[in-house]
Order: sequence, then structure tokens, then C-alpha cells
Amino acid sequence: MNQEALANCRREFAYRMLSKEGVQGDEALLQAYATVPRERFLGPPPWKMAGWGGYVDTSEDPSVVYQDALFALQHERHINNGSPSLHARGIHKLALCRGKTVCHVGAGSGYYTAIMSMLVGETGHVIAIEFDGELAARAEENLRDYPNIRIVNGDGFEWPHEPADAVYVNFAVHRPADAWVERLKIGGRLILPLGVPDVDAAGPTGLASYAGFFLFRREEHGYAAEYLGPVAFVWGEAIKGGFDLYRRLEAAFQAGGVDKVRALRWKTERKGREWYSEADWGLVFDA
Repeated sequence: MNQEALANCRREFAYRMLSKEGVQGDEALLQAYATVPRERFLGPPPWKMAGWGGYVDTSEDPSVVYQDALFALQHERHINNGSPSLHARGIHKLALCRGKTVCHVGAGSGYYTAIMSMLVGETGHVIAIEFDGELAARAEENLRDYPNIRIVNGDGFEWPHEPADAVYVNFAVHRPADAWVERLKIGGRLILPLGVPDVDAAGPTGLASYAGFFLFRREEHGYAAEYLGPVAFVWGEAIKGGFDLYRRLEAAFQAGGVDKVRALRWKTERKGREWYSEADWGLVFDA
């Protein structure tokens, strides 16, 4: 495929992904999706596309990756480059603009990091954290032409180290990390998949069982919350223990009502009705 045809393919892909999620009027995100070459972040072809029966090898034509499908980054571990439409919704909800600082936790090989870097521009900054050393090295290579990005091979639960305008988490967890919540600037936004790990007869599968995408906005006197919908993500690799909490959170998902969550209680006493509660935090029904 020649470069003009591939550019047209990316533009059509961008329109489809944003339209599928009802994203309108976000020209910067549309342009980012139409510009960043997804194939660059997937390794050499043939690329492995995820399906119900496992992975299948695709052709070596780069146009094949411009669909709303999962492509393997590490197929043995079921780690994929996530759904483009889902991330269009999430990144749009971050409300990024030029000059902002965003922390991308669980950056993988860097595709969605690159998209966010275009949104914050030359005066903005993206800190991309990846726990897996091989993926972090791939991200470093893939993002060499994006000078506003810093790659860190480390534990995403410890970042950001400085106040940030946005934190975007791309693995499932059973609670927000302190750094994600407490280092948000006033007006800042945190998006994460909250859920519980999937377990089969052999033990944890490395995936989330129940998970929901949540948006938290730091306000002057607390944190607003919005449930964005159900999602499927890999489970946080650095998470240890917590199985009693997993069962309680799983029960909350099964009981329903998650769409009525309006606020995050963080390190204060419980005062209102909560969809899910722990001693130091909870998801509150009342604004």
C-alpha cells in the first residue's frame, strides 16, 4: 500500500473510532488518530489479531491494523494493543490540551502514549510508565521521535512523582494508587479500570474478571466520579494479595448500581451511601 492510500486509511479509521464512541467536536483527537502509525507499535508483521478462538496471523499489509481489533504485543501473556474505540472514549474524557502534563501508567509499546503526546503538544509532557522491561524498551524505540515523552521502566503505582493534569491507567486494579489520586492537580482527571482478577483452575489468568472504567475529577473539596462502562484489561502485574477485597468488590459489581456512582471518598470517614466501601476510600452514590 502506498503512503497516500495508507494516510487515507488512517483518516477513515480515526472517523470510525471516534464516531463509534459518540465523540464529536474533538478535532485534536481525530487528527492524532489519523496521524500516529499504529503498525509501528505492533512489532514486525505478520501481526497477531485476537479473536474468540485465540490469535490469528494477518497479512503484512499495514491497512489491516486500522480496525477496532486487538493486536498482540506479547501474545503468550495475552497482552494486546487495546481497543482503539475504547481508548478514543477514555482519552477524550481526559480533556487533554496543549501544555498539560499526563502520566500514562501501563504504556505498553507506546501507541496511545503517542496519541496523548500529540494532544499536549510541544509545551506539554507525557510520562509513560511500563513495568515490563521488554515492552518499555520497545516503547523507548517506538517513541524516539516524540521529544515530549519520557519513558520509565518501573512500578506504575508509584507515579507520577510530581503534580499532573491527568493520569491514564491501562491495567485493571482493585483500588486507586495513592500517587494517582493525591498528585492530581485541582481540575485534573484520573481514568482507570477498577476490577478484580480472573482466576481459573490453575490460578490467576493475568486478566480482569469484572472491571469498570472510571473517571475521577479532582475538585476543590473532593473528587467527582463517573462510571464510563464495562471494560476488559490485563490485571496489574505488580499487584500482590488482596483476595478478600477482590471478593467484596466482585459482589458489588454483581449487585449492580455502579452507574449511579457520583464521587470518590478518599481518606475521609464514610458519611453517605456507597456502592463500594473500604476504611480509607469508597465510591459514593451521592455527589
